Amino acid sequence: MAISAHERPPAPSAPPRWTTAERRATEPRTEPSIGDLVGEIGADLSHLVRDEIELAKAEIKQESAKAGKAAGMLGGAGYAGHLALLLGSLTIVFALAHAMDIAWAALIVTGVWAVAGAVLYVNGRAQLRTVNLKPEQTVETVKEDVRWARHPIS
Repeated sequence: MAISAHERPPAPSAPPRWTTAERRATEPRTEPSIGDLVGEIGADLSHLVRDEIELAKAEIKQESAKAGKAAGMLGGAGYAGHLALLLGSLTIVFALAHAMDIAWAALIVTGVWAVAGAVLYVNGRAQLRTVNLKPEQTVETVKEDVRWARHPIS
């Protein structure tokens, strides 16, 4: 006759899995083995690399967001400015047309806007060069980590 699931005795449980620190807390005080030390170094190094990658991501995200917001504002301002300048330019052309031929008036206004566009281009390019996508803080902490690894204090 088959035994039902309710009548079956519980299965023996597997021995508990302890971390190295828990095992050391329950064992008598002995020096850690080379394997334990290498394992801890590997875990620490892995944790350190993950932290550095997260820091780099955060820095790049912050700088990218700053550059994106600036570009969006410049784009919106450029569009609104374009409309204002277009209508203003037409007004100036028609006003100058009372004193000279309309073709000369249009050419003068076009030349003024060409000079203004060149000045804006030079200034905008100079501002874009100030955006720094290199994660400076991460580079510094990696250099500190390398210095520490070469000359540990303890």
